[in-house]
Amino acid sequence: MTIQTRQPTVPITEMERDAFCRTDEPLVVKPLVEELQVNVRWQRIPREYLHLTSQELDERIAGARQELGKRLVLLGHHYQRDDIIKFADYRGDSYMLAQRAAAQPEADHIVFCGVHFMAETADVLSADHQQVILPNITAGCSMADMAPTEDVYDLWDQLAETLGEGETLPVTYMNSTAGIKALCGKNGGIVCTSSSAPAALRWAFERASRIVFFPDQHLGRNTGLKLGIPLEQMVVWNPFKPLGGLTPQQLRDSRLILWQGHCSVHTRFTVAQIQAARQRYPSVRVVVHPECTMEVVQAADDNGSTEHIVRSITQSPPGSVWAVGTEISLVKRLADQNPDKTVFCLDSMICPCSTMYRIHPAYLAWVLEGLVQGQVINRVSVDEETKHWAKVALERMLQVR
Repeated sequence: MTIQTRQPTVPITEMERDAFCRTDEPLVVKPLVEELQVNVRWQRIPREYLHLTSQELDERIAGARQELGKRLVLLGHHYQRDDIIKFADYRGDSYMLAQRAAAQPEADHIVFCGVHFMAETADVLSADHQQVILPNITAGCSMADMAPTEDVYDLWDQLAETLGEGETLPVTYMNSTAGIKALCGKNGGIVCTSSSAPAALRWAFERASRIVFFPDQHLGRNTGLKLGIPLEQMVVWNPFKPLGGLTPQQLRDSRLILWQGHCSVHTRFTVAQIQAARQRYPSVRVVVHPECTMEVVQAADDNGSTEHIVRSITQSPPGSVWAVGTEISLVKRLADQNPDKTVFCLDSMICPCSTMYRIHPAYLAWVLEGLVQGQVINRVSVDEETKHWAKVALERMLQVR
């Protein structure tokens, strides 16, 4: 995988006052700069974008989109901030958006307002003439970052040495690198989304007695329990310990090996928050994402993907009360779009997905105006071999129901 970037002019620091730029000159702080968070690493960006007002950014984004016309398709993930999502041609979860982009052959440029693994998946599925662009190249995923491709290949080699070749089948969640998806493709494995995880694991268990699941231990555990696998037959692989911190016998006795990864947003939700919501609203329905911990999923009324959460709330009767365990930008949007219902986040103090939030309108304006000028900024490109095997694993997912 390669990333192509155009070097801009001003470096970004990790301090709030320098969230966009560092200079010896006095910094004029405007609302655009003030809203950025401390301790976030921001990509370099030309100074001209730093002090534009929200209205000016909106006008420049709209102008660039109009000039690019059908040569551009702009994708917005459900977790994106409102001042980005309003520009999206399509909004949804990561895989649906990648499919939508691939179905737009007239679009030369796919601007994915999401995170890095999503842009990789779009490049895997898109045509050769299409270029996938991530507005802020530092927009990653904390969960995906917990499973570096090299570490996963180390696990795979150790499992082969300990258990023998062909004794374990790999399954990866969509929130993983293209390299991990390719490993699954090469070794008879499969990719899954949060909604297709049960079907993918059933498919895998028809072909092997043991599965290794990347990178979210909670989605893997919750799915395993749905399929009737007892906890004692699940083990967690710690990549920082020899043999994952497990004994050869523990691996032989296991049916589901879970990579020690998690979502930094969804693991913030607690059973105590659910109990508080029920005390406040006795009729509340609690719906959470299956990336939450086992205890939270079991305490909730329902769990499912972002699309499932959106559909459940949107189709519920007026007057319904919903406590939601997922990213706050989506929850706020659902509340705004369903004024006849009470919709709130389980964690009143939760922050937006910090890496998703790095797609600021200034970055979107920057990359779009670059395209107008014939400059491709922040292209995400997957090498051909990785793309081939990742696509194999993704196509297996489409065949499973």
